[in-house]
Amino acid sequence: MIWNGNGGTDIFFQNEMPYDPPSQAAWTEAPGVDGFAAFKVADSVTSFSGYGMGSYSFFNQGVNINAAHAFEVPANLPASSLHDLLTIFLSSSGSGGILNVVNDQGGSSTIANPDTPVTVVSYP
Repeated sequence: MIWNGNGGTDIFFQNEMPYDPPSQAAWTEAPGVDGFAAFKVADSVTSFSGYGMGSYSFFNQGVNINAAHAFEVPANLPASSLHDLLTIFLSSSGSGGILNVVNDQGGSSTIANPDTPVTVVSYP
């Protein structure tokens, strides 16, 4: 999902990342950025509010697949633009996971903490 407009609000977003990327190279947003964000606010956006947003991962191809983050937003958004974000690794098997909740903030959801929400209450 890519959000391009200023002044918008999203209340509740739920997403499961694709289960079956064949390789990390095949599922890479840009050089050095693993995977794709579930919800990306375009760099040109200066105001956006998001509430209750979650993204889940379960990569089932036996390959270590990662998403650098579930949510990607511009660094210049006003304080507390995002509220109550979470990621979850959906299983006690599988590989890879989501490395950060939003941009480079929040912990990772991987096989190390399956079925456990990793949250960010407010960002930035």
